[in-house]
Amino acid sequence: QVQLVESGGGLVQPGGSLRLSCAASGRIFRINAMGWYRQAPGKQRELVATITSGGSTNYADSVKGRFTISRDNAKNTVYLQMNSLKPEDTAVYYCNADLRSSEYTYYTRYWGQGTQVAVSS
Repeated sequence: QVQLVESGGGLVQPGGSLRLSCAASGRIFRINAMGWYRQAPGKQRELVATITSGGSTNYADSVKGRFTISRDNAKNTVYLQMNSLKPEDTAVYYCNADLRSSEYTYYTRYWGQGTQVAVSS
């Protein structure tokens, strides 16, 4: 019943900015960590950023200082503000959420469908 819906992907020029959103909906009891991964063609999926329920963040070295992850707990939504974008940031970006659907279940990771980000002149 849980679904993560991403939005905000698109084409942007190098040095530009883009803001990704991912909203979780359905049967949700509690969300712990949320995060963003990305996968470029022919490459392995890599961690971009994570954020805990308390707001602690973690970033891949490649995006530190350029990307900012945030969340709106009231909306069950995680955001990724991407600034100073580079061509190497081009990838499909996936959001995830570690959540419990009820107080009787373990935390389970759910994934969004992915949104394409293309950085090109």
